Amino acid sequence: MERVKVVVRYAAGDLIKGFTQDFFPNKESFHVFPVDQVPAKPVEVLLRDLKAIFVVRDFMGNSRYSDQKKFMEGDKISGKRVEVAFMDGEVMVGATLGYDRNRPGFFLFPADPNSNNIRVFAISSAIKEIRRL
Repeated sequence: MERVKVVVRYAAGDLIKGFTQDFFPNKESFHVFPVDQVPAKPVEVLLRDLKAIFVVRDFMGNSRYSDQKKFMEGDKISGKRVEVAFMDGEVMVGATLGYDRNRPGFFLFPADPNSNNIRVFAISSAIKEIRRL
């Protein structure tokens, strides 16, 4: 399986930047090889402890850039447009193909095409509110 560049954010606020090859939404855990360790040793990550898994373009991102919180007119979107408010106060806007509160989480594709996030697996227990747009 291909290595995927991720930033794993725990519900408590900690994070790990690294690569994963074994994340599946229906599994309770997966492994991340942190980029700040040489050689990188896998860290087991439990979904129940997380806020979200961010599949990113770049580990550094741009702290001065703020993602747009709306869809642009004419955007061709697959799925439902939603606004997700996390327990920690962060709000993300994007599209999802399937949200079910009874599942561990769901994929969110950011509304902003210039976002550093390619897709986000949001953990249901870390969500305060979800609203259709």
